[in-house]
Amino acid sequence: MADPTRESAFDLLTAVLERHRPLQEALDGLPGLEPRDRSAAHRLAAAVLRRMGTLDATLEPFLRREPPEPVRNVLRIGAAGLLLLETPDHAAVGTAVSLAKRRGLAPFAGLVNAVLRKVAAVGPDALQDLDVARLDTPAWLWTAWGQSARAIATSHQTEAPLDFSLKPGIAPPVGGVLLPTGTVRFPAGTRVGCVPGFETGELWVQDAAAALPAGLLAAGPDERIADLCAAPGGKTAQLAAAGAAVTAVERDPARANRLVGNLARWGLHADVINADATQWMPPQPFDAVLLDAPCSSTGTIRRHPDVARLKRPRDVQTVIQVQDHLLRQAAGMLRKGGRLIYAVCSLQPEEGAPRIAAAIATTGLRHDPFREDELAALPEALTKQGFMRTHPGLWRDRGGMDGFFAARLIKG
Repeated sequence: MADPTRESAFDLLTAVLERHRPLQEALDGLPGLEPRDRSAAHRLAAAVLRRMGTLDATLEPFLRREPPEPVRNVLRIGAAGLLLLETPDHAAVGTAVSLAKRRGLAPFAGLVNAVLRKVAAVGPDALQDLDVARLDTPAWLWTAWGQSARAIATSHQTEAPLDFSLKPGIAPPVGGVLLPTGTVRFPAGTRVGCVPGFETGELWVQDAAAALPAGLLAAGPDERIADLCAAPGGKTAQLAAAGAAVTAVERDPARANRLVGNLARWGLHADVINADATQWMPPQPFDAVLLDAPCSSTGTIRRHPDVARLKRPRDVQTVIQVQDHLLRQAAGMLRKGGRLIYAVCSLQPEEGAPRIAAAIATTGLRHDPFREDELAALPEALTKQGFMRTHPGLWRDRGGMDGFFAARLIKG
């Protein structure tokens, strides 16, 4: 009989590792799955992607030659069940063998059975002598993260908690923990739709670090503010909830429509413009601009482990050109004395301070460092240069946070 969880997890891994599709995009494309099976398949595929280096190192002693990639994915799924997800040995091995047969890999069914039985015999003890943080992190990322690499990579080993931002005046839902920054946190694995207030629009999903840039903008009532690259709308909602007159600019039509729908559910208003922010200009200057720029997204690996498998160094070089273009365009949208918050959910140094230096050199902007009182709830995120820098190793005892860089610029 088919096992919908493992069948779908295999399809997800194939989409990510062979077709280079984002995991969420592949998940959205799975047909006819029950919500429970969809969630389980996503969890299994994400576990394999998150711990792929460790799983491969555990399998390696039992492989005489390199198996075809589809066979390796079957082995990874089985090993993940045995070593990471506490699946009973007979179930993990048997379902993997069945999966191989159903996916046209019957000649390798014996290999799958033999290898996974050996992994089961060793058990989780096989992981004890491995440097799992290093194994599960592509070498180019480990090098780029410098002294923070081990703290970041260690935090990537586990699922991220579920964070929410609240509308003003809304009490934290039962079961959530209120963080010092105002974010409400639920344990990893919490189903979004089960959180009180989500369906009625009293709160929205937003990582604790992702909520910081809009707060640092400090929107005032009736200020005219642009939110560039705005979908899905968490930061737009923060600005609108503060009473600002927000113009949300989003290039992708589908994402712009999603933004409109989200704002309606949250009971908040913004003027949504479906346009490319590298080309669009407002009829009159804004008081402030929030630019959450397209980036390598390496700060979100703990939530999207496929990012570590899909991104390459060349991708960073591509996005910094877009970031520089957007910074120049955003500068032109500001009135004199207006402020700009630049933010990226990236851990790559090239997407941070060098982009601010380039903007200062090519626009009428100047750096306005963040102050200690502005990051009093998270002082470790304030750099010596006055930037904000978070990474998953911060607040480890509370469940960590995404990696973000943010800076404030003022138009002279």
